Amino acid sequence: MFAVVVGHCHDDVVMAGHRQMATQSTNLRYLHDAMMDYAEQLISVFPGDKLKRVFFVNSGTEANELALWLARVHTKQQDVVSLRGAYHGHSKLLIDISSYKHDGPGGQGPGEFCHIVDCPDVYRGRYRDPNSAGELYADLVKQAIKKVEEEGRGVSAFIAESIMSCAGQIVPPVGYLKNVYKHVRDAGGVCIADEVQVGFGRVGKHFWAFERQGVIPDVVTMGKPMGNGHPVSCVITTEEIAKSFADSKIRYFNTFGGNPVSCVIAKVVMDVIVREQLQENAHDVGTYILDRFKQLQKDYAEVGDVRGMGLMVGIELVHVQDREKRIPASDEAKAAVEWMREHHVVLSVDGPDENVIKMKPPMCFTRRNADTVVDLLASFFSEWRSK
Repeated sequence: MFAVVVGHCHDDVVMAGHRQMATQSTNLRYLHDAMMDYAEQLISVFPGDKLKRVFFVNSGTEANELALWLARVHTKQQDVVSLRGAYHGHSKLLIDISSYKHDGPGGQGPGEFCHIVDCPDVYRGRYRDPNSAGELYADLVKQAIKKVEEEGRGVSAFIAESIMSCAGQIVPPVGYLKNVYKHVRDAGGVCIADEVQVGFGRVGKHFWAFERQGVIPDVVTMGKPMGNGHPVSCVITTEEIAKSFADSKIRYFNTFGGNPVSCVIAKVVMDVIVREQLQENAHDVGTYILDRFKQLQKDYAEVGDVRGMGLMVGIELVHVQDREKRIPASDEAKAAVEWMREHHVVLSVDGPDENVIKMKPPMCFTRRNADTVVDLLASFFSEWRSK
């Protein structure tokens, strides 16, 4: 659902794709105005004046793979620091750095170049005081960098979602990324923000989730919502990093990345987000549904934590008998999602223990839609309690 940000089959998006397919559709070898127009539009919504170089690709996996490639060429280092529970894609390289995959069923652990540190979870993580957790969790990244340097190498990149999705809708504490980015840059590394799931206004107050932390990354990747379900994604970086890549004489080519149809669709999606004020709607409805879920938390002890920003929301379920111990109620979370599906509401579970109900609806979601979801979940909890 989070890939379809402006709603299913939005007329403007459908017609833009139709018109362009009927006019011209070529591969990336041939430049066209649609690519340049969209690149300029995209650059305009980033803070600061550093992120100016755009690479178009087809998926979040391709975007994150290219981001790491850029970092490695620029720094001439290989090692990567990433977070426990993170998911960045399904290529071999990205599985190696994605704890969600390599620690999951069939996983074979991280790649030898990858260093996994705890995600900044202030509910069930090792540091739970929001006033100090940002700095303490960031120090774990500093320690990982130090270990790499003691072994005679350097770090190429730190990569993280600005709000972690597969780890359980983890919102980093204040100051986390600011401290992490300082540690990484002091060591000569590149800071990569994975905005594939959280970008394009979903978090409400900001167009990009990293803005909440008061930082500007060196590389940003984006994807899913970019084309409202159409396969298009992107990497944006600095002039300096792009120049290192060009100077390496590696000729990067992507057959369909940035093709005319994809760029026209992506541009119209951005136009709709702005014209229909969907970022503002994400903030309004997101605040409303978080408040309603927090009321649910008071009424039902199994709702251990409610967190999120805008229309990216997580509800963490714990066993009622051990609420203070915060023992995950995975079975109840899965049962809730199945029960909601039977009542025509699509949710899913995430987190390392699969006990976090996640909700990332289209950004045209309304307060009335929110009431439907919360009321149905309340009915489920009442029914579950009576068993």
